[in-house]
Amino acid sequence: MLSSNCNELHTRCSTHCPRLFHIGDDAWFNCASNQVAQVLLTLPYSFSQLGMLSGILFQVFYGLVGSWTAYLISVLYIEYRTRKEKENVNFKNHVIQWFEVLDGLLGPYWKAVGLAFNCTFLLFGSVIQLIAYASNIYYINDKLDKRTWTYIFGACCATTVFIPSFHNYRIWSFLGLGMTTYTAWYMTIAALVHGQKDGATHSAPTKLVLYFTGATNILYTFGGHAVTVEIMHAMASTFPAVSRP
Repeated sequence: MLSSNCNELHTRCSTHCPRLFHIGDDAWFNCASNQVAQVLLTLPYSFSQLGMLSGILFQVFYGLVGSWTAYLISVLYIEYRTRKEKENVNFKNHVIQWFEVLDGLLGPYWKAVGLAFNCTFLLFGSVIQLIAYASNIYYINDKLDKRTWTYIFGACCATTVFIPSFHNYRIWSFLGLGMTTYTAWYMTIAALVHGQKDGATHSAPTKLVLYFTGATNILYTFGGHAVTVEIMHAMASTFPAVSRP
């Protein structure tokens, strides 16, 4: 079964190579700017919480697990779509959601579990992002309190629902990657020029909660890779990202 799924994936990639490359390119930019970049810049702080050895081990481990999970999900997407196409289901105006894959392959119970998990992740993820944005802006301009900045950024982010499709995020992905690259090089060059202070030590974490926080932060770096397949499917069509009946 796994071999046939891989062959199916290879056949489709070969048949639609130029189109898939264009779609995959957009998906890669989107995921790199939104999922990895913001956490990648905090890795030095995470390493200081974990210690150098634990930080490297967690990064390698989570990277391997994240890549393997993304591969499995890609195969499951192909398997689900192949089954549905044999049933003459048309996906022209519909983006396959992850909970639909669970429903088609495992049953309605797992669909409910997946849907609940997705909604919870989106809810708390959005709140965390808004608070983080407000905190960053507060350090730049403290004339307003953090709660007010949260309201302002919440209102601005809410307008993204009017963006017609994932393709229109391309310019923001480029800007995000550009700013992330600039920040990363700035931190690297500044570290090389100024070095570290005298007496600086690289010890193990002092508290268990700091160790957990650092490990969770690195996990979040690799935890969103699986959604890339869903983004690629949405980018494969010109219809809006939100499916309509």
